[in-house]
Amino acid sequence: MDAKDEKRFNLALQINNFKASLVEFNKLVEQTTAQKKEERAGIFIPKEDSIDYDKFYTSVQQIFGPEVKNQDVKCFYRKLCNNPDAAFDWCEIFGYFSTDEDSLTSQMDEENLVFLVSRKQRIVIAGSRRRDVIKCIVKVPQLDLLITASQKGLITVFNSQMRAQTSTNVTDTSWITGCDYLGQLKRIVATTERTIIVWDYKAQGSSQEHYFVIKPMDHCLLCVCVVPLPDQLCRDDILLGDDGGFVNKFTVSSDDFGLKQAKTKKKLQTQVLDSKNFKSVKRKLHNDWVMKIRYIPALNCFGSCSLDSVHSLVLESLKRLEDNLPVREFAMPRGANSFCYCGKANVIVTGGDDKVLRLWHPNISTKPVGKLVGHMFSITEIVSNEKEQHVISLSSAKVFRVWDIQTLSVLQVFHDSQGGPGDMQIYSMVYDANHGMLITGSGVIDMYPLTRMIQDTKQVPHTHEREVNVTLYNKYFHQVLTVCSESVIKVWELETGLQIYQILDPHGLSIELTCAAIDESGYLFATGAYNGTVKIWDFGSGQEMKMMPEGKDWVEEEHGLMRLFFLKPQVKQQHLILALERNGTIKIIQGKEDDIFLTVIWELPDAMPYLQYGSHIVHLKMSTKERTMAIPFPDVELIVQKTSQQTNYSPIVDVDVNCIDVFQTEGYNLIACGTTNGMIILWNFIAASVKEIYRPEDCFSTDPELDPKRFRINDIMFLFRSPECVRRSSQDSICSSTQCDSSKGPQSSKGSKQSIHDADVKGEHTDMVGEQQSASRKQPVPISFVEPQPPLLVSAHEDGHLRLWTLEGKLIKDMLPFTKHSAISLTSLYTDSCCRVLLAGNVEGHVILCSISSFMDPPHDEKIFLLPSRNSSSCFPGVPIL
Repeated sequence: MDAKDEKRFNLALQINNFKASLVEFNKLVEQTTAQKKEERAGIFIPKEDSIDYDKFYTSVQQIFGPEVKNQDVKCFYRKLCNNPDAAFDWCEIFGYFSTDEDSLTSQMDEENLVFLVSRKQRIVIAGSRRRDVIKCIVKVPQLDLLITASQKGLITVFNSQMRAQTSTNVTDTSWITGCDYLGQLKRIVATTERTIIVWDYKAQGSSQEHYFVIKPMDHCLLCVCVVPLPDQLCRDDILLGDDGGFVNKFTVSSDDFGLKQAKTKKKLQTQVLDSKNFKSVKRKLHNDWVMKIRYIPALNCFGSCSLDSVHSLVLESLKRLEDNLPVREFAMPRGANSFCYCGKANVIVTGGDDKVLRLWHPNISTKPVGKLVGHMFSITEIVSNEKEQHVISLSSAKVFRVWDIQTLSVLQVFHDSQGGPGDMQIYSMVYDANHGMLITGSGVIDMYPLTRMIQDTKQVPHTHEREVNVTLYNKYFHQVLTVCSESVIKVWELETGLQIYQILDPHGLSIELTCAAIDESGYLFATGAYNGTVKIWDFGSGQEMKMMPEGKDWVEEEHGLMRLFFLKPQVKQQHLILALERNGTIKIIQGKEDDIFLTVIWELPDAMPYLQYGSHIVHLKMSTKERTMAIPFPDVELIVQKTSQQTNYSPIVDVDVNCIDVFQTEGYNLIACGTTNGMIILWNFIAASVKEIYRPEDCFSTDPELDPKRFRINDIMFLFRSPECVRRSSQDSICSSTQCDSSKGPQSSKGSKQSIHDADVKGEHTDMVGEQQSASRKQPVPISFVEPQPPLLVSAHEDGHLRLWTLEGKLIKDMLPFTKHSAISLTSLYTDSCCRVLLAGNVEGHVILCSISSFMDPPHDEKIFLLPSRNSSSCFPGVPIL
């Protein structure tokens, strides 16, 4: 073998070996990806062979050799953890990227593994000219607001885009030391050295500068936090730490500030209140200054830290402030300047002048469970990133360290290089989980974004961590509102896909949201939860406006809300919501301008037992009682006649209302209901009747071998075309008559046998609009004189059928979407404003698109129930395409 042949042989051998290495590497990536997906879904069970970064790096070195750089492997592993569904290329493990889109990742070095320091943003505060500094920063995640308080009295509220929304100047002789948000009173509390400030940041005009001052105080106040009280209305508890080692609890309510006083009463800019008139308790827990105080809802207790070496950290319930019983104390050399709680790891992290971070179990105060060493100067601030399981610590030398709380390893070290060690000291730090941002306050506000947040803008966004319960589109704002089963509300920009804001636990901790609705103007939206509570929000800001609390005698989930509809109020500044409860009750909820509480003012009687007796129609009696405010539906009573058929009533069969739709236009006032046993009920408040539109055979059968949900109607909707839409449709039809005729072909003769509408329809009387005469189809009718046709009903069934009905109960279309699988349950319906297209969704996540523009015109020929072709622009009759 000559040298040339040997060289070729070696090259071929190297290629084969590299191909074998790629196969091994792909197997490793598949295993790691599967594990990360299980971890995200919460179903991963830790095993001995589970892959962490160290095992992944060792395996990569064994496959490709020791020449692989640790930095490149870390970037690849982090990308895999952040998005397991993303596409991966083997060359990325060597630091090479196939497209320019990944050039950002190639620039990731040890400094930028967690926070991208090069993308730091800065906001200069208004008071910077007078040497002012940001003393406190508070994030309000449920409102997506950021509150800052400067040392010389400037309190500013920033929105989700970090634009100043409102601000005020506190004219006090002493400096501000801390601030927080009063969740129940919807106000901001701040502390100076000798006073407590309460400010209504939502006030307009001259009232914007109005705030209350509570004084005097026994000691100099150093820190403040608010105790969240979801069960208490119009009342907040404030915890204060002072220079005497005392922890104080102040209780404030709306009555204390005269928040319910008349609007005409003139208010002064500052009102001073005596601190002795407030309910308060205090207890000396430390022998030195109280540096930080926080309430931890997960532990149902508060924590306070001090420079005291013996009583460095106290962790106890609020009840211990009212007695002298022993408290949980954690001791550490030279005390603690700051602390934070990590919920998933269930540890408390402390740091102070001894430059060591200590990890404590909340119930073990004798010895820390771990230590993190690396800082060269005193530790001044500590915050946590729960999602990534990171702890971020800051030293007095403005050096940041990011730690992995699970592995106790340092992930990133960076520092604020502007100014000297004593210049522009950082006084406050907070982690914004909503936007993946580390925010610090000094003479300016600095924001450090997470590296993955910058990378994720190059990828498809992951909207929610859990399944989505509600999706609504606001056509005025061009934004989309989504709600997941984890009770997180998010609002998105439709065109860019960017998140505008999010609201966490809007109805309380672990209370699932089940429905939502947007009002006609687009400025408000309402949410309903499984416990029956309802809230109205401002769509633009996500601010809570009104609420209906849970009833004291309500059975769990019985009053859970399934549907919400905004109704047109007869009076301005009033809100009316039609709601469907899980028990089948239909009611109207009213919101008045000056009342923060929503009340139930109207309830529909239960007609189901009487319709089940055999009566296909029950007449209604309009109530004669007068209301102070007119509502869209009158108060009604059922006019029933007892018959021998009442004995057929079977309470065993579930006949609750499962879905409803409302139709109030063009002289109609209707409510359509679909039940769990397959009945369709129509309430007609003009004809004063409630009647049965459809009843399946054997829907009241109690045979245990039959599925009780087999007839259930999952969604129901009115289809109506206004005169304006009729004129528009005649000029801009989806399918021209020439195209339809050419596409029918030999099927036209078959379709003629299925026509439902015939000449006998002329002169037919209906019980809602009286006599309606149908025009002759032989003579063309001018477009300007076309009268609107009565609405139709469409229902989505558990058995997979899509059915269309007239208001008289005639079935005009019954369609079972054809797929390679068995019948799939339909869950939701939607149509455009002119009923050109009908969309139906099923439980498998498919959307069925049907063209109904021509079908909506009499005689509702089912041959022209059309669907767009996937391969052609022409329309043809056929089955839905999934």
